[in-house]
Amino acid sequence: MLKRKQSSRVEAQPVTDFGPDESLSDNADILWINKPWVHSLLRICAIISVISVCMNTPKTFEHYPPLQYVTFALDTLLMFLYTAEMIAKMHIRGIVKGDSSYVKDRWCVFDGFMVFCLWVSLVLQVFEIAEIVDQMSPWGMLRIPRPLIMIRAFRIYFRFELPRTRITNILKRSGEQIWSVSIFLLFFLLLYGILGVQMFGTFTYHCVTDDTQPGNVTWNNLAIPDTHCSRELEEGYQCPPGFKCMDLEDLGLSRQELGYSGFNEIGTSIFTVYEAASQEGWVFLMYRAIDSFPRWRSYFYFITLIFFLAWLVKNVFIAVIIETFAEIRVQFQQMWGSRSSTTSTATTQMFHEDAAGGWQLVAVDVNKPQGRAPACLQKMMRSSVFHMFILSMVAVDVIVAASNYYKGENFKRQYDEFYLAEVAFTVLFDLEALLKIWCLGFTGYISSSLHKFELLLVIGTTLHIYPDLYHSQFTYFQVLRVVRLIKISPALEDFVYKIFGPGKKLGSLVVFTASLLIVMSAISLQMFCFVEELDRFTTFPRAFMSMFQILTQEGWVDVMDQTLNAVGHMWAPVVAIYFILYHLFATLILLSLFVAVILDNLELDEDLKKLKQLKQSEANADTKEKLPLRLRIFEKFPNRPQMVKISKLPSDFTVPKIRESFMKQFIDRQQQDTSCLLRRLPSASSSSCDHSKRSAIEENKYIDQKLRKSVFSIRARNLLEKETAINKILRACTRQRMLSGSFEGQPAKERSILSVQHHIRQERRSLRHGSNSQRISRGKSLETLTQDHSNTVRYRNAQREDSEIKMIQEKKEQAEMKRKVQEEELRENHPYFDKPLFIVGREHRFRNFCRVVVRARFNADLLGLVTYLDWVMIIVTICSCISMMFESPFRRVMHAPTLQIAEYVFVIFMSIELNLKIMADGLFFTPTAVIRDFGGVMDIFIYLVSLIFLCWMPQNVPAKSGAQLLMVLRCLRPLRIFKLVPQMRKVVRELFSGFKEIFLVSILLLTLMLVFASFGVQLFAGKLAKCNDPHIISREDCHGIFRINVSVSKNLNLKLRPGEKKPGFWVPRVWANPRNFNFDNVGNAMLALFEVLSLKGWVEVRDVIIHRVGPIHGIYIHVFVFLGCMIGLTLFVGVVIANFNENKGTALLTVDQRRWEDLKSRLKIAQPLHLPPRPDNDGFRAKMYDITQHPFFKRTIAVLVLAQSVLLSVKWDAADPVTVPLATMSVVFTFIFVLEVTMKIIAMSPSGFWQSRRNRYDLLVTSLGVIWVILHFALLNAYTYMMGACVIVFRFFSICGKHVTLKMLLLTVVVSMYKSFFIIVGMFLLLLCYAFAGVVLFGTVKYGENINRHANFSSAGKAITVLFRIVTGEDWNKIMHDCMVQPPFCTPDNSTYWKTDCGNYAGALMYFCSFYVIIAYIMLNLLVAIIVENFSLFYSTEEDQLLSYNDLRHFQIIWNMVDDKREGVIPTFRVKFLLRLLRGRLEVDLDKDKLLFKHMCYEMERLHNGGDVTFHDVLSMLSYRSVDIRKSLQLEELLAREQLEYTIEEEVAKQTIRMWLKKCLKRIRAKQQQSCSIIHSLRESQQQELSRFLNPPSIETTQPSEDMNAINQDNSAQPETSSQQQLLSPTLSDRGGYRQDSADAGKPQRKFGQWRLPSAPKPISHSVSSVNLRFGGRSTMKSVVCKMNPMSDAASCGSEVKKWWTRQLTVESDESGEDLLDI
Repeated sequence: MLKRKQSSRVEAQPVTDFGPDESLSDNADILWINKPWVHSLLRICAIISVISVCMNTPKTFEHYPPLQYVTFALDTLLMFLYTAEMIAKMHIRGIVKGDSSYVKDRWCVFDGFMVFCLWVSLVLQVFEIAEIVDQMSPWGMLRIPRPLIMIRAFRIYFRFELPRTRITNILKRSGEQIWSVSIFLLFFLLLYGILGVQMFGTFTYHCVTDDTQPGNVTWNNLAIPDTHCSRELEEGYQCPPGFKCMDLEDLGLSRQELGYSGFNEIGTSIFTVYEAASQEGWVFLMYRAIDSFPRWRSYFYFITLIFFLAWLVKNVFIAVIIETFAEIRVQFQQMWGSRSSTTSTATTQMFHEDAAGGWQLVAVDVNKPQGRAPACLQKMMRSSVFHMFILSMVAVDVIVAASNYYKGENFKRQYDEFYLAEVAFTVLFDLEALLKIWCLGFTGYISSSLHKFELLLVIGTTLHIYPDLYHSQFTYFQVLRVVRLIKISPALEDFVYKIFGPGKKLGSLVVFTASLLIVMSAISLQMFCFVEELDRFTTFPRAFMSMFQILTQEGWVDVMDQTLNAVGHMWAPVVAIYFILYHLFATLILLSLFVAVILDNLELDEDLKKLKQLKQSEANADTKEKLPLRLRIFEKFPNRPQMVKISKLPSDFTVPKIRESFMKQFIDRQQQDTSCLLRRLPSASSSSCDHSKRSAIEENKYIDQKLRKSVFSIRARNLLEKETAINKILRACTRQRMLSGSFEGQPAKERSILSVQHHIRQERRSLRHGSNSQRISRGKSLETLTQDHSNTVRYRNAQREDSEIKMIQEKKEQAEMKRKVQEEELRENHPYFDKPLFIVGREHRFRNFCRVVVRARFNADLLGLVTYLDWVMIIVTICSCISMMFESPFRRVMHAPTLQIAEYVFVIFMSIELNLKIMADGLFFTPTAVIRDFGGVMDIFIYLVSLIFLCWMPQNVPAKSGAQLLMVLRCLRPLRIFKLVPQMRKVVRELFSGFKEIFLVSILLLTLMLVFASFGVQLFAGKLAKCNDPHIISREDCHGIFRINVSVSKNLNLKLRPGEKKPGFWVPRVWANPRNFNFDNVGNAMLALFEVLSLKGWVEVRDVIIHRVGPIHGIYIHVFVFLGCMIGLTLFVGVVIANFNENKGTALLTVDQRRWEDLKSRLKIAQPLHLPPRPDNDGFRAKMYDITQHPFFKRTIAVLVLAQSVLLSVKWDAADPVTVPLATMSVVFTFIFVLEVTMKIIAMSPSGFWQSRRNRYDLLVTSLGVIWVILHFALLNAYTYMMGACVIVFRFFSICGKHVTLKMLLLTVVVSMYKSFFIIVGMFLLLLCYAFAGVVLFGTVKYGENINRHANFSSAGKAITVLFRIVTGEDWNKIMHDCMVQPPFCTPDNSTYWKTDCGNYAGALMYFCSFYVIIAYIMLNLLVAIIVENFSLFYSTEEDQLLSYNDLRHFQIIWNMVDDKREGVIPTFRVKFLLRLLRGRLEVDLDKDKLLFKHMCYEMERLHNGGDVTFHDVLSMLSYRSVDIRKSLQLEELLAREQLEYTIEEEVAKQTIRMWLKKCLKRIRAKQQQSCSIIHSLRESQQQELSRFLNPPSIETTQPSEDMNAINQDNSAQPETSSQQQLLSPTLSDRGGYRQDSADAGKPQRKFGQWRLPSAPKPISHSVSSVNLRFGGRSTMKSVVCKMNPMSDAASCGSEVKKWWTRQLTVESDESGEDLLDI
């Protein structure tokens, strides 16, 4: 959509010129080629060339012979000019040599080709003038390329202020999308073409007379009208007596005579399917199929074809164009200009010097009176009274003009009262214009666009009142005065400005459409002007009308069929492709451009969307604060609180009554301890009070909430302080690491989106907390100052956003609280408040019972959608509607007891339902009353109507009576489903929430219709009446009878034989208006124009006006159709789409927010890959795996599927000999697919193969194919052929899974169907209501032009089919006029409506117009809105996605590597391995983003409590981490996400600090142990030295001294002392903590991902002793021992760390923290 594209600020770019290079190098010989006037002249000559080729037709020369020489002279002049230009360019550029030679420039080649075509045309015309070549010869087709020279007139505008590469990429991507959607459309065309061939085949069986001879079939041998029939007796239509069912092809008719539409073979079938998908003529194809084949088959095929192709697939083109245009609009926004508000053009601003010598902007009114009029007149002219008087006069003039009507031929029209009134109004408005010019001056007057328009109207209407110009084309100026009334409504004025204000885009599109029509009309003119028996392309006006008719889709099939029949069977396929391509481009692309432009004009700017979001949130808060009016009415009454009297209270004084609500707080209340209450509030488990005290405390909710609020506020402040301190510590650590150069020396690598967004979050939080490092110092550079200033600005913006969000959140909470307080006050002060019917008490047992019954529901998702009671009523309502389906004018409920049973059941059940709901929730004056919205009113209305009808049961119901009106209102019963199902209520809200914009569009269209209706009345009133005999011209001769021919068939093309007459009968001559329309008064004219606005019947109106008034007046209807079709109807589409987006909350979403919503929706449907891993070894399975996964293998299978589908190009008929070889080839294809499935099963294993849904589908189809092969060779009958065709069709669907584009587009259609399910159900319910009403109103109407045995209202089933036909717009206006039939053309009966065959004029008008507007203009456009939304969801480009398809695919592959069991869930600890395996844009660099890794792991553990996580859980976490939540998330989601991330950051920071402290403590322990070992070794070495010097060796070896024993005892006691001192250091109760036990002394130990061996004491002792011996003395040893003994320092350091840790954090058990951080 428009809001999905990223609106970038386009800076000044060099102009990219896609036009020709007209600035050639200077040359003395040909200076004129560079002159600007030469370029302008050549552009004008291009337009003249197109005009010349449009006049160059044989019929034009036949009517105007001099034009042949005029065109010859013009072509000769143009030939010399363009030839001279071509020679000059060749001379300057060179022909071949050089980089810019003539043949290397594309525009030069185009110009040369146009010159060649001009020469060929001129030579051909010379031969035609010399009569060497016949003018009607096909040689005239050589002029076909000449109209393309129109491109030369507009290619100068192919210059854009954008880089060429960007424009090229836009066009390339747009072309790829359009091509992909075209392939998708072709897929469905091929699918329904195959189905049509196999289900129907040929439509060649017709009812003919019994005496019909082969080879001699005439019009008189056919039934009237021509009727298809079935050769089977049990199905289809059977011919009446005197006729027989024969195959006209067997009787000798050719294919051209039978027509080209049908399902004979695949080509014709695709052609027919496309015709039906255009919703033009499809219903007549369905009627032919109904007569020839079983009825169910026809209904299924054509209804699904319309739904999928016409309503879903073709609307994808609108989505493509909207998306493409949105991107182009963003890129071209600078060139087109930005939107502006509806500011007045009469004001401007200029600089003015103030008193202090400064300058300021001052608003200056350019409409300030500058004329010479007196001050009193100037004041009067500026007054609001004067403007209101003028607008009221305009309104009166419009009313007078609309009152004009045709008074007969003898009435003199020039000087009637309407003419005199027009003269008076013209004089009045002339005086107004003169007064304004006098007061403002002429320059000031014409400076306003509105005044220019008024001056144009004044001049035109002044000329119009001249008698000779009255009722001429100048009438347009009179009727255009109604446009001035737009100024009355500011909302309407703003809406009109929003749509038509930026007129450059819409105007450019209109010019492009007109140019396209002219060029295509000229091409078609030269292509078919020589074809005999084809008068649609004989002259340019007729060719233009035919191509315009194809553009509007009205009767375009007739234009194509007539052309195909005229050109013959050989050229018919080429001509059909030509018309289909033009129709495809004009209806799907060109009209979609108008929708895209209107949606773009309705789109808000990006900077206004967030402001609108905040305003909307504030408005919602304000609305929540107010109670409904039905509840606020209690505030008008005095307060009467319910009082109670205390009777059992010993006292000598009279105790007054006390409020009941106050006393309830003290019932059964015991004494409470305040200290106990305060201790209980933070945690209920920590309280030391007994159970009775806790239950008493729970009753005091008010005090509890108030105290908790104060405690929570203290907690919030503490939490904020902790967050600030932790952020400072983390920033300091990060800054220290960066300064220490820990990040240096690493290779440069592109950062992932996770890393980028993580650093954005850290930077934003550092700005928010305002670190001291951001202060600007005196010695900083300019770049640093600029960066600090931008950081300060961003900090202020973020702070302002935070404050706004928090303010809105607080406002919502306050609004809800105020609303609750108001309800509580009303409940306390008004005893009748919240009492059903003012009788049942608020807490009465019966009311509580009714509440339980009303609100009970299932716990399941689907069944829990509504309550038990609503489920019962849904079932009862559906049964009642089924019963009404059996009603008809011939089987009425009043006379059918079996139908009355359902009526009684419905009324009884609804009575019980309403009584229960009223007793539970109240009727009107309660908060949850039954009548609290429109749905409740509708329920009561439906119930009362049903009850009155059941009690009355009128036996005789006259037409147009109250009883018939009651029966019509009874038909609203299906609308109960809207009230019972919540999703259906949402559909109703989507319909009516945008009522304002739809109303404004309706006013604009009514204004347009009123303008053209008034003009039509004054020009065509009384002129459309003519004699029904075309040979009679005057009214005086229109009498007697004449023979009129009957139209037998539209499909057959039989020629009359010599002497043969068409069937006909004698009728009286009548002078009358056309049957369906006239312009005798404004009412009839507006009805005719409303039908024309729906693009139905306008061709008939055009032909009648041209034939009876004049060809020049055909411009009138073409202009109205163009404005109504291109602008009016697309306005409905744009407004409905815009309202749908607004209701879903997407209209106000910014680009980033919309992309985030798309990402979330895309991730919901993403699933793990159901592809098993490749086998490890290189054996047979691995080779099979490589073969089956190779792209060539997949493409080969896709080609084989298409090849097998081609076998269904002709119908498989058991009697046709071609069927046997086709079935045999299908058997061969089936064995190939069996081999494919076998190879996949071998490669993937059966369990791995079964994991994929696509593989299961292939296995199912292949199994069916094998079964079919067995049955085929066993039975070989029609049923086996049908089964084989079904198997091939099923396999054809697998093409979508093998092509990425088809898969994405099919997902778009499927998800659109899923999301539009309730909209489709709502459409069906509305259609059902109208069908029931149609049976009552028009069930007995006589057959007419379109009411026949197929289309009528005799039963509800047939009425549904007729209404479905009307939804597609297929001749709905003709059906309406058939239902308007009045006497003397019918037989009235005043007793009962089922005995008359007359219609109802007013009823038909309201019935059909309302149905068509609601369904065709609103409901169907909701489907378009859903498709547009889902298209961008699945088919957005890589640049517009936050996570691309490659990212998702990579994540799916990594998930399959981790989830080896394919269960869809993994343990939480495996998330670490999954995150480490991610690469690309989702990679987490553990060297740079170690903290981000910790946050992500902890988030998974926190949200899932260490349990299993699913595929979508991890993907959702990655998606949140990959976006800028400040830009992408909306208010509520943003607050929740930021709170979660703050909590995660705090917890991870705590764990990081704990682990750091653990590390420090362990280092201290290591130092203590090392010190102990050194001291022990020193003492040993000292003892050895002492024993060596003091004691002899013998004594040393035989007897140790006492001192030595004491030293040894000291040494043995040293480890115990060391262990005791280790316990003095702070430790964590962590099972992963480091422990040094004697049993593990020799085992390796792991610390923070590294393996470390414990130090052995003996080597250290030897090394230390060897070192210490060098000192060689006792004093030296003592000094070394003193220096190396850190025992006291370690103890003191450990105690200080313990104290700091105790002050900062609470020591908790953290068993999972080390596992989380141990990476």
